[in-house]
Amino acid sequence: MRTFLKIVPALAIAAFAARAQNSPMVSVTGGKVQGSSLKGGAVFKGIPFAAPPVGDLRWREPAPVKAWTGVRQATQFGARCMQNGEGVSEDCLYLNVWTPEWPPQSPKPVMLWIHGGGNFAGASSEAIFDGEPLAEHGVVLVSANYRLGVFGFYAHQELTAESSHHASGNYGLMDQIAALKWVRENIRRFGGDPGNVTIFGESAGSLDINVLMTSPLAKGLFARLIGESGPVVAPPSLAEGEKKGMSVAASLHAESLKALRAVPATDLQKATGQGLSFLGPLLGVLVDGWVLPKAPFAVFQAGQQQRADLLLGSNARELSRPFFPVSGLKEGIAAEYGPLASRALQVYHVKDGEAAEPDPVYGSAMAQWATDSQFRCGTVAELIWHSRAGNTAYQFQFSRVPKGRETAGAAHGSELPYVFGTLSVPGRGANPPKYDTTDQAVSGQMQQYWTNFAKTGNPNGHSLPQWPKFDPASRAYMDLTGSGPIAREGLRREACDLFIENVIRK
Repeated sequence: MRTFLKIVPALAIAAFAARAQNSPMVSVTGGKVQGSSLKGGAVFKGIPFAAPPVGDLRWREPAPVKAWTGVRQATQFGARCMQNGEGVSEDCLYLNVWTPEWPPQSPKPVMLWIHGGGNFAGASSEAIFDGEPLAEHGVVLVSANYRLGVFGFYAHQELTAESSHHASGNYGLMDQIAALKWVRENIRRFGGDPGNVTIFGESAGSLDINVLMTSPLAKGLFARLIGESGPVVAPPSLAEGEKKGMSVAASLHAESLKALRAVPATDLQKATGQGLSFLGPLLGVLVDGWVLPKAPFAVFQAGQQQRADLLLGSNARELSRPFFPVSGLKEGIAAEYGPLASRALQVYHVKDGEAAEPDPVYGSAMAQWATDSQFRCGTVAELIWHSRAGNTAYQFQFSRVPKGRETAGAAHGSELPYVFGTLSVPGRGANPPKYDTTDQAVSGQMQQYWTNFAKTGNPNGHSLPQWPKFDPASRAYMDLTGSGPIAREGLRREACDLFIENVIRK
């Protein structure tokens, strides 16, 4: 019996050693990392791509990774960047890599995922963003964290004065650029092609990568872009961001930059982490004069953005009402459209303050206006400007509504498990969707379209319905419905024409 008890631990140790020996290992910037095997491929989690932005590195551009000795285990995700909730840390600049084959053979296209969450929440480690299903389509999938909220988008006059670039804010964007640079320098060792990188994101992640097309710091780091529900925007100025930053410092009784950097991360988060009610210059990108030298809207209108293939779209019913407070539909439209308000009220069929019956796809007039003004029509405008500049562009609308979600419709973020092939991940909320074989089919087609685009700049492929290119005249788009992909033209043309006219007017 004693002999048996001695043998069992020895066998366990031997088995662990054998697994470790067979686990995929690679050298990256900083040292060696060891990941886990997956169905012929591999996954590496929690690889640092920058130094921890803590202490004196808080509110600075990402610093190089400090080298480590030995082999770093890359089998667990890194901490989520500071936000409300558990499992968060300022030490959060980590990325993850999924490969379709190990050891690597021929170089594969690379897709780098930037998560959404309003630039104040979210993480690359969310179960819905598991990269294995997409990687199985023949791409190397990378996902990265970036600083959020007051840690990622804080501007202050002293920070601007301290900077050699005379800028502050946009630290979250700098992290995304640092992740792209890490991909360029390291991804070949994972079987990826550094010359064929597609950056893709949703919501604030999509907004961020769209504005990166106007940043000289990101030039040449990606060839293609896929944006879901987050078109290019007109961010606030550095001065506006600094003004809000000064008020935050005052609320914390921090009279110097040294004092601000000494404030514990949890206290900073408590002081500024109110979520959507706190959206504004602090929690978003800024035209800082360095990362973003000019207003992205103006850059796109002038056709001066980075040349890149673009696949951009939105969901049929992103919102039931706008993010910003509004007393009513008529009042909200009047505030947004000014002298064009009477035409806008006609577009949304509002008479005497009363709106028409809800549309079965697009919802109420309030939902239509909210989705048009904050997602859909900005997407159309960006595609018009981008294609006019000689770039290849494609547009999509996601309108599939699974069982259990009929009231909400195709809402903001509902396309994500379809894109990632993670429909089996338990849904959130009181009424999670009930996916069926139709949803599985839609998901399979979307994964093929997305990865085909990443490979060649063309989403079309064998057995898929033909997706026409976008052009300013026809405005062709692919409607991703429960009945399959349907090619259409002129998505809400009248509403979006008025939106663009209003943008130019302003």
